[in-house]
Amino acid sequence: MKIKFFILAIAIILGVTVGVYFLRPHTFHGTVIQSPDTAHDFTLTSAAGEVSLSDFRGKLVLLYFGYTFCPDICPATLANVGQALRELGNDAGDAQLIMISLDPERDTPEKLAKYTAHFHPSFIGVTGSPEQLAEVASLYGIFYQKTEGSAASGYLIDHTATLLVIDRDGYLKLVFPFGVTVPEIADDLKYMLRQ
Repeated sequence: MKIKFFILAIAIILGVTVGVYFLRPHTFHGTVIQSPDTAHDFTLTSAAGEVSLSDFRGKLVLLYFGYTFCPDICPATLANVGQALRELGNDAGDAQLIMISLDPERDTPEKLAKYTAHFHPSFIGVTGSPEQLAEVASLYGIFYQKTEGSAASGYLIDHTATLLVIDRDGYLKLVFPFGVTVPEIADDLKYMLRQ
């Protein structure tokens, strides 16, 4: 009788421990945003034609503002997102990265397509007129400005280096700072895809 009670007690303790572990709230690696309104829609141009944010309702959308001549921050961020999507396996089809160029003078839709494909085949690069890009960047709180570069690079563009995540229902949900790691991105995306 005592052995049965002991086994039952151990089973209950293990069950509670496992339950607490799996039912604990997710700790996000990015900053959670509780926006009452859906993310601002936009329509910009890719190599395949017009792209609107609303085209991807039902998927997680990762928005990244950058440019192809960026020497370090942009390629590092895009490489991390590409690897995180590979870690998602089959679930990666439920996430879409859109890179919005802040350099309409140099970044054609075709150049953006080639550039983003280096990081992941699903990535989409979009551009527009300077006025369109300024409006979209402003709506998402993205700062950018031209600065003097070297003779080889010409000008550079200082810009906010965050990665924005819009949930399946179209709400801005998460903001990753520059330097977020592949496992951190993958962990948060996996959690959001299960919701």
